[in-house]
Amino acid sequence: MSIDENNSVFEKIKNDNHEQLVFCNDDSIGLKAIIGIHNTVLGPAIGGTRMWNYNSDAAALKDVINLSKAMSYKSSLAGLNAGGGKAVIIGDPKIKSEKFIKRFGDFINDLNGKYWTAQDVNMSTQDIIWIKEKSKFVVGLPKEHGGLGDSSSPTAFGVYMGIKSAVNHISGRDSLEGKKVLVQGVGNVGRKLVDHLLKENANVAICDINQKNIDLMSDKNITVVNPENIYDNFYDIISPCALGGIINNNSLKDIKCDIIAGAANNQLENDTDVPEELNIKKILYVPDFLINAGGIISVYHEQINDIDFKKVMEMTGLIYDKVSSVIKHSDENKISTNSSAIQIAKDRIKENSKK
Repeated sequence: MSIDENNSVFEKIKNDNHEQLVFCNDDSIGLKAIIGIHNTVLGPAIGGTRMWNYNSDAAALKDVINLSKAMSYKSSLAGLNAGGGKAVIIGDPKIKSEKFIKRFGDFINDLNGKYWTAQDVNMSTQDIIWIKEKSKFVVGLPKEHGGLGDSSSPTAFGVYMGIKSAVNHISGRDSLEGKKVLVQGVGNVGRKLVDHLLKENANVAICDINQKNIDLMSDKNITVVNPENIYDNFYDIISPCALGGIINNNSLKDIKCDIIAGAANNQLENDTDVPEELNIKKILYVPDFLINAGGIISVYHEQINDIDFKKVMEMTGLIYDKVSSVIKHSDENKISTNSSAIQIAKDRIKENSKK
């Protein structure tokens, strides 16, 4: 890292009040990872592991800092007795092997339950099963291995409920019939969200840089949008369901919609001028760490050994009311919805830190 990168990263660590950052290295197999534990006041940190070929170690560190902090807010807003953590493995996912993943499991085990991991970008179900062989501090397991299975279903349901709540705030009714919705990214979560939208007779458009994902949607009554022309049309709702950073000052020059509400993590490029620009454009933004909590709700129930999918979906359904509360708090305090959600999450953590 350069001196400027060092200063920037360490300033961010200081400002975000991370409890712990663990750097994991095993040169013999090319393993390099960072585990970020942001806060454990409410309970052990939970958050997935992702693998990415970052441009630099500084970029990986910045990512794990942002992601683990968002997990603290997500767990807090969802009402879970869990903290926020995240892990990133640095490198090309092609280098993964059973030995590689199990060695990473050793590092998780060293934390003795302060951090529980799950599946994230470029990590497979098999990877999670291999980690389980080395450490019990892993969730998001298949049903045949004692887990609740794929958490994309509750995640998509939570996003759907959050969208309905936002629509209700604007129009006074939460019906999505006839609403123009762009779903950006139709992986496991995006595809399931599309199904919810179609059941309400919404006019759905999709966009994805992965043609295989588009092909899986070929039997549905949807419009496919070219990524180069993604923001040419007006939409009632834009739902980012791919990677983060998609809502930034450049994209906001072209975005035309009433609501942004999607499953992708870290959708905003930053928490300062981007929310202000959303406000200027009168776009209602539903924070990602509020609306996409269905997945963490699911894996949390595994962590507390309450394997009940009905309970998971019932708790996920409460996202509707939580979105309403955040919007109300935002209006009353004349702050962005992003700032409002962060403040509500921090207040719950602060309240519990006094106990």
